[in-house]
Amino acid sequence: MSSRGPAALPRVAILDYGAGNLVSIGRALEVVGARPVIVTGAAALRDVDALVVPGVGAAAPAMVRLHRRGLVRAIRGWVAAGRPLLGICLGLQLLFEGSDEDGARTLGILPGRTVRLAGAPRLPHIGWNDVVRRRPHWLFDGIADGAAFYFVHSYVACPAGAGASQLVVADTTHGESFASAVARGLLAGVQFHPERSGADGLRLLRNFVTAATLGGPADAVRAVAAAGMD
Repeated sequence: MSSRGPAALPRVAILDYGAGNLVSIGRALEVVGARPVIVTGAAALRDVDALVVPGVGAAAPAMVRLHRRGLVRAIRGWVAAGRPLLGICLGLQLLFEGSDEDGARTLGILPGRTVRLAGAPRLPHIGWNDVVRRRPHWLFDGIADGAAFYFVHSYVACPAGAGASQLVVADTTHGESFASAVARGLLAGVQFHPERSGADGLRLLRNFVTAATLGGPADAVRAVAAAGMD
């Protein structure tokens, strides 16, 4: 957390590594009361409150760009320090260990890998689909279970290991069921695009910014409820 005064807007870094719709995400963050800051290198992360890793496209070229800009170690260190991070679409998939799409070795922060969405009636999966809660979580506070969000993807993250079920916050079905939201502490990832998902997408971003500002998930839930935003 930065040392700025309480009246300042929370600064949310949007990672620019050539694989995301930065304008839409930035505008959405402004709407929910944050100050978006586009960053291209590790040094720019020193005075921000939260980090958003957006992404469209494939894992291998994305990882090449992250390595070239010195951001792989920075992202891993950020998460290891318990600081808030939200991965969106490819940004979620990069949190895992590897991708079947192109064989890329990804960030390895979460156990598991990215796999092709099985049994889908069509790919890519484009459009609105229901996000069904597997467990309560502050990221979805004030959002109805089964609310629809906007998706554009052909691959999905597949958590692995003994704690896999604890990582998954919500599922979506397109052919087979897949993890559409995962979280661990202040680290969260969503397969859909909240910046393109209307009021519920904005609410999710607001919840993330609130958690980042207050420094903890439990505080985030209490603050959102107290603000009467439901």
